[in-house]
Amino acid sequence: MASKLHFFLLLTVSCASLHLSMAGDPDILTDFIPPPGFFGAPSGNYFTFTGMRSLVGTPFPTTFKVLKATMIEFPALNGQSVSYSVLQFPNGTVNPPHTHPRASELLFVLMGSLQVGFVDTTNKLFTQTLQEGDIFVFPKGLVHFQFNGDAKNPALALSAFGSANPGTVKVPSAVFNSTIDDQVLALSFKTDVATIQKLKSGLSG
Repeated sequence: MASKLHFFLLLTVSCASLHLSMAGDPDILTDFIPPPGFFGAPSGNYFTFTGMRSLVGTPFPTTFKVLKATMIEFPALNGQSVSYSVLQFPNGTVNPPHTHPRASELLFVLMGSLQVGFVDTTNKLFTQTLQEGDIFVFPKGLVHFQFNGDAKNPALALSAFGSANPGTVKVPSAVFNSTIDDQVLALSFKTDVATIQKLKSGLSG
């Protein structure tokens, strides 16, 4: 009886481990996923994304800006488990705390410097100041941020994701621009409803 129970527990743990190791974008059984309603083989245009051309020869933005190449903008990424974002940071700007629920992020600083950090599930903060050429990884699903603390110079970074659709949950918006009851938020943040409403009004613009 004990040996059967031991075998059952071992089988259960093995199945759970296999399920966890396979978590992520679903695997595909073809080389690529053609566009919906398309018959035959698409041309090279389908596998080309030109959305980043807007970066070439244009002035640097005055506010933080993200240009994405996920399967939403670039359907050929469907099933390929990869996507990109280009992050433009004018001096003194921040990419506020956020998460990517479906992917880890590999950030490559192309220009300038960035202060970055993430918080793990024990609430420990890991931070670093990155220079041009540095790469930093944000583990999947953890709250993280990037900040250009340079008062004079902009920064430019490229992010690669391990999912064709990593998703983004912006913590301030998710909390204060949601329909969560003000009383619930006030109790959660150990403050009063008036303060919650003030925070909400500051994020509504």
